[in-house]
Order: sequence, then structure tokens, then C-alpha cells
Amino acid sequence: MKRERFEKLVAKAIDELPEEFLTKMENVVIVVENYPSAIQMKDVGLHRGETLLGLYEGIPLTLREDYDLVPPDKITIFQKPIEDKCRSEADIAREVREVVRHEIAHHFGIDDARLEEIAREKGEL
Repeated sequence: MKRERFEKLVAKAIDELPEEFLTKMENVVIVVENYPSAIQMKDVGLHRGETLLGLYEGIPLTLREDYDLVPPDKITIFQKPIEDKCRSEADIAREVREVVRHEIAHHFGIDDARLEEIAREKGEL
């Protein structure tokens, strides 16, 4: 998939977020990269051959105190691992939506354990 099309899927996933979340997102940038860097993989404890679809780098809103003059938090969506996981453009769109929401949840201070708990409660796991 061309980068421009993939970025449009990311933008759509962001636009589809409930307004209450969009208005509370502060000092965060969302970018698309082909693959995570070796440093990003190491920082999250993954090794070569393991998959990372998205990454939140920053200080969650719930932990911010005296938060002035700092660079924006960064959410990176990794295009190639998502494409590798999916079979169709519709699958890619669904996965992008899930990854964007997952990483934005981290911006709001929700960790992976809580996200898994929520998914179980919804019957998604």
C-alpha cells in the first residue's frame, strides 16, 4: 500500500475517535514509519523477528506535573508490520484503527494490562 493511502487510514482512525478524547489529546504527534528502529524495539523489550505495530513514547496525561516546554509525545504507527499481518485493505484499515486506539490509550495512561482486561470484558480476547 502506498504511504499516502496508509496515512489516510491513520487520519481516519484519529477522526473517528470520540470527541471527548480528541479534545483532551495534548502535546502529542502521530507519525507513520515503515518499521521500528532497533532502539525502539530494544526500549520495549522486543528482539529481531518480533513484531511491533505501534509505539507510544512520552509522558501519559495521568503522570504529567509541571509539564511545560517539553517536546510532544510521539505515537508511531508502523506500516510494514501492519501490512505483513493483514490480508486485505479492509484488514489493514481495521488493524490501523485498533493500533491507533491502543497507542492513544497509552497517552491517556491506560497500560497494556488494562487494555487486555477491557478487551476480555468486551469479549474481544
